[in-house]
Amino acid sequence: MTTEKLIVNQAYTGEVLAELEMHDSAQVDTMLSTAQALYKGDCLSVSERVRVLQKLADLVDAEHEDFSRLIANEGGKPIRDARVEVTRAVNGIHIAITEIENSKGVEIPMDLSAAGADHKAFTILEPIGVVVAVSAFNHPLNLAIHQAIPAIATGCPVIIKPAAVTPLCCLRLAELAEEAGLPKGWMQVALTNRENSEKLVTDSRVAFFSFIGSAKVGWYLKSKLAPGTRCALEHGGVAPLIFDEYADEEGFVNGVVKASMYHSGQVCVSVQRVYVPKDRAGEMAQKIANVASKQVVGDAINEDSDLGPLILPKETDRIEAWVNEAVTEGAELITGGKRINEVSYEPTVLLNPNKDSKVSTQEIFGPVVCVYGYDNIDDAIESANSLDVSFQSAVFSDDVSLAMDVAKKLEASAVMINDYTTFRVDWMPFAGRKHSGYGIGGIGYSMKDMLEHKMLVIKS
Repeated sequence: MTTEKLIVNQAYTGEVLAELEMHDSAQVDTMLSTAQALYKGDCLSVSERVRVLQKLADLVDAEHEDFSRLIANEGGKPIRDARVEVTRAVNGIHIAITEIENSKGVEIPMDLSAAGADHKAFTILEPIGVVVAVSAFNHPLNLAIHQAIPAIATGCPVIIKPAAVTPLCCLRLAELAEEAGLPKGWMQVALTNRENSEKLVTDSRVAFFSFIGSAKVGWYLKSKLAPGTRCALEHGGVAPLIFDEYADEEGFVNGVVKASMYHSGQVCVSVQRVYVPKDRAGEMAQKIANVASKQVVGDAINEDSDLGPLILPKETDRIEAWVNEAVTEGAELITGGKRINEVSYEPTVLLNPNKDSKVSTQEIFGPVVCVYGYDNIDDAIESANSLDVSFQSAVFSDDVSLAMDVAKKLEASAVMINDYTTFRVDWMPFAGRKHSGYGIGGIGYSMKDMLEHKMLVIKS
């Protein structure tokens, strides 16, 4: 029987970076058995977990530039941004260590009625069991940190399936975890096709499932989970930003370009819909276009690249089709609108696309931002809330009272006031509403999901 191969290519040039053997159904079963046996056996003590994570943080930091170049090569994130991702990853490990130190049970008062008299009760925290994580391509190291490190920190064996196009960072992280002292089998990396990935996720030995990726796949897998398996899903959105009046317009415009074009727009909270008062929408779209058109698009490994490639040629095809469709349906093309090569697309600004166009209703995951004029701010809020996806939103206004009112009315898990939808620190809760997700992400919050409370009641 021929072993299925996974070919990893350089995101821009297509050069082969690695040829890996994929895991078959029997190997997936062995992984699950290994993880389950470790969970049922001697657990990792808290001190062991802290020691391993401290060492792992040092090892990742020691390979900071190597990881940065790996992120740029396999994932196409510009090298300058890739370095920021590695710094976040190292900090993320330290966040998990701090969360370990702060994890504790609580005393439950028993003498609130006569029935509880002469009893003492308190909770302890126990690891939930085997964790399976399915990850995405756009932050190949930091997403592995967010999904695997909480498991290790809570004493849960973890099997992580990285995106097929970006497995190398995850594989190296697992190697370093073992070098840091994590016993073999506590972090396994599964390289699986769709059929075996589903087998892995839906097995009854899985206690917790973590998913980052498309809503279609995430909700489907949730529907197939074994009874009792808990989960957290993180999907995308079509992030809205409402502009009222803001003194630093130049700073705002530069920020919109970064927040919509970062990693060529391949971020789940990229600014996609910008709502501006109607009499200023054309002017604002042109200002954004003036900055966007100066962005350097090229190989992510180049120091001067502002935007790298899209992850696959089919994504370039899709984005090209969506933009062409939007223009046909009435959008004004302010800048961009053309493919550069097989995996690159021009930074693009559209003015007033039709509200039913794909660029207005679906996550474009590309270097495209849409500007819409509004008559009054309530219309902008209604449009921002009109979709079945909802993640992070933003409002810019020098009127604090108005900004607070808008923030209350926006349907979002987080609203940024005078900052962009892309803002995030790794200790904050991070979650989608509606079809955009289920559960709460963020390292400390994921750790809470991977721990179970057990109450001990003592009768004196």
